[in-house]
Amino acid sequence: MPIFSGSAASPSPTEPDGAPVSTPSAVPDDSAQALRALLAAGRFQDALELHRGLADRPDGRREDVQLLAATAATRLGELDLGTSLAEKALQQYRRRGDRDGRMRSLNLLGAIQFERGNMAEAGQRFAEALRLGRQLGDSLMLARACNNLASVAQLQGRSDDAVALYREALLAYQRLGDRRGMAETYHNLGLVYRQAGEWREAEDAANDAVRHADVVGEGSLLALVLTGRAELSVERDDPALAQRELERAGRLAREASDAIGAADVTRVEALAALRQENWQFALDQAEAARSVALAHGSAQLAAECAGIAARALRELGRDEEATDRRNHAERGFRELGATILLERLDLEWGS
Repeated sequence: MPIFSGSAASPSPTEPDGAPVSTPSAVPDDSAQALRALLAAGRFQDALELHRGLADRPDGRREDVQLLAATAATRLGELDLGTSLAEKALQQYRRRGDRDGRMRSLNLLGAIQFERGNMAEAGQRFAEALRLGRQLGDSLMLARACNNLASVAQLQGRSDDAVALYREALLAYQRLGDRRGMAETYHNLGLVYRQAGEWREAEDAANDAVRHADVVGEGSLLALVLTGRAELSVERDDPALAQRELERAGRLAREASDAIGAADVTRVEALAALRQENWQFALDQAEAARSVALAHGSAQLAAECAGIAARALRELGRDEEATDRRNHAERGFRELGATILLERLDLEWGS
């Protein structure tokens, strides 16, 4: 699964990555600062609880506070709440003529729409954020928007465009010294290389993603990049290494209350089980991950899990159910415009 830049509250390059943050015993005067610190530490549930405690205070209706809370909700898989809060923030930023706030709100809303499978709207949101970033000369937002637009291109099978945009984002993050952004973009580059069968490049990118995420020290981010490296190990028939990575990734995702991240770990466990011809375990894990994906509105994850379940069901001789799941996967990929994933589904189904 791709990682979207700016869908979590990244610390600025001048802030210490992964600095420990204490949960305030009472709501502080600067609520935005407290929320930003919690998000930077990966404590999304704490951030959302803090925001809920602001419901009856003017602070809770401030656009910067609402956008930070929207980020926390999104990272916890609460996409409806994330959308509602981000839209409210966007409306207030527009009324104030605040282009910077509009830019950040649009970028987050683009990430939410991508997660939901609304590719056209996601692309529009990211493109508008990129346009505003260029107007404002905001190097960080340019990097984030390039990374995010690249993920749209990659899903739609435009691999060359995706690589060019990811490399542009990576160069900007390197100039800024933004390790979180580098981890996100290296992870995404690794996905492109893995799907193209360019194993050395994929391995280098995955290792760089983990190296930078380790320094950032945010559990949810580290879980995602470890899952990506584990999936590469599955593709290269190294189940023992994949299992070690997945155990660590699953623990980190659960500690961060990252339901989507934990479900993605389960999806890769299902893939590994398919490789080992453990059909029932593959089915159980794929169905478990798909249930979480559907509950949280994660369209790509749900479709990928349906494809895995279809293959396991066919091997178990449950042909009617297998065809049903395969149709769910195909429909999901078509709605996403996910050319590469659809081609892979057809190839694997015919093998």
